[in-house]
Amino acid sequence: MIAMEVILTQDVKGLGEKGQLVKVADGYGRNFLLPRGMAVLATVGNRKQMEDLRMVQSRRLRRQEREAEALAEKLAGVAVTLTAKAGEGGKLFGSVTGGDIVDALAKQGIVVDKRKVELEEPIKSVGEYTVPVRLLPGRTVDLHVKVEAQ
Repeated sequence: MIAMEVILTQDVKGLGEKGQLVKVADGYGRNFLLPRGMAVLATVGNRKQMEDLRMVQSRRLRRQEREAEALAEKLAGVAVTLTAKAGEGGKLFGSVTGGDIVDALAKQGIVVDKRKVELEEPIKSVGEYTVPVRLLPGRTVDLHVKVEAQ
């Protein structure tokens, strides 16, 4: 069996993940992986390009982690208080959404993307809530939100 080295351009079940260097049978690589664009030959140029891409991704990930830590520190001691019109029993006319929370944070000088506020459903009554803010996959910070009647 003759083997060839290829760099996967996408995840291949049972073989490896995108960017991984793998040895495969010559026929499998030549007749299946390469024609379908699932891999490229592991030439010197392609290896160098793969390594450069890994370095760029590594730097981007470190920068995102630093930004997430800085945001986590800002959010640690912050409580958001929102006022809304409410009827009897503390039920709101309308609701408080993730966008409302982001706007309140912006007034305090903290910029958060609306998509990072993981509010399962809009808040529809007066009270205190803990809302998770996703900074990175697997890294969330709890934000304390208090909704008061106007």
